[in-house]
Amino acid sequence: MTPEMIGMIGIIGLVGLLLLKIPVGIALIIIALSGTTLIRGWDVAFSQLGRTPFDTASSYSLSVIPLFILMGMILSYTGMGKDLYKAVDSWIGHWKGGLAMATIGSAAIFSAISGSLNATTATVSKITLPEMEKYRYKPSLSTACVAAGGTLGILIPPSVILILYGIQTREPIGELLIAGIIPGMIQMLLFILIVVFLVRRDPTLAPAREEGSALTTEKMTTLIRMWPFATLFLISIGGIYLGIFTPTEAAGVGAISALFFSLLTRKMNWHRLKLAFHESVKLTAYIFFILIGATLFSQFLTISRLPVELTYLVSRLDLNHYIILIGILLALFLLGCFIEGLSLIVLTIPIVYPIILELGFNGVWFGIIMVMAINIGSLTPPLGISIFVIKGVAPNIPVQTIFKGAIPMIVGMIICILILIIFPSFVTILPSLMR
Repeated sequence: MTPEMIGMIGIIGLVGLLLLKIPVGIALIIIALSGTTLIRGWDVAFSQLGRTPFDTASSYSLSVIPLFILMGMILSYTGMGKDLYKAVDSWIGHWKGGLAMATIGSAAIFSAISGSLNATTATVSKITLPEMEKYRYKPSLSTACVAAGGTLGILIPPSVILILYGIQTREPIGELLIAGIIPGMIQMLLFILIVVFLVRRDPTLAPAREEGSALTTEKMTTLIRMWPFATLFLISIGGIYLGIFTPTEAAGVGAISALFFSLLTRKMNWHRLKLAFHESVKLTAYIFFILIGATLFSQFLTISRLPVELTYLVSRLDLNHYIILIGILLALFLLGCFIEGLSLIVLTIPIVYPIILELGFNGVWFGIIMVMAINIGSLTPPLGISIFVIKGVAPNIPVQTIFKGAIPMIVGMIICILILIIFPSFVTILPSLMR
């Protein structure tokens, strides 16, 4: 049996293990160990198994992940998200469908600190769903806005999944984080335009609020409460853009600043701090375990020569490069319906990334496009992780209603991807200014 055939069987076996609900990290290690043994023997396989976990976990570049996660968790447990929502609501909440727009805007700003789809969705849904229910918003619209806004959490920096992409591909992490800003804004505006369209078509989705616009003094008061978010974003992401910090240094400064602000505003107590650290450790351990398995799996694929052969095969196809790109994105979208985003990134990069470079596409640009394509799976059955996070917060709303309401938002995400394919400069312009 050729190494390439063993590599192909390994991929099929991996998909089978994932369908059997085997944890992603364990499935990756099992396939990597078995495949390397078949190609190179037990000695090489166990040598890699003994060396790779330590080399991966002790990597300095990976320290950016727990630090950004800690920053987001600290803010999540301080309750600052409620102040954020009130601030956005005071400015646009009186508009027709304004609460839905405020939900999307709040999610976008919170995403700029959290960097996590699940954390953003859970936090925003707890704050906004009761408020929209109070004003008789239809559940299909209110949950759709929460689900759509939550997807911004893995696009607007600091995005954990983009950091993971950079680590796997060796693309500059700072450029990847900055590259997500304009696409995130475009996607947010598309979501808001969809809300405007839906409410105009069916006014019963979002009944008008009886009270008018907030006073200017009230608006300014609520706006002042947002200073921790603005300051943290300027310190961490602004520091990366201006070349003051490396991504790891920015994450460290951001985590310390988040802790300082939470203590300064007296919204952090010992119990909440313990919960923030506990959740940070759990999520970090989960990501690192997947990374260790992904590194072993990548080593297995390298010695199988499967990525090299696939890259050569694709380069010989007499097809337009954009047709191949669309095919890859469709495959990622379909896989994203069954496999969680972080896991899918580490599974597909060893195969997809060399093909993308061979086709002549920019690696940073593709990282944003790839994340967005995978992101759609968080709103579609059967996985629909964002949908089930919302269902956990609002168990009285049928899951079918949430999935149905998310369909227009999925259309908006597809439109955003097409815009970025047609106009790649929306992704690359900010990173190019950093060089």
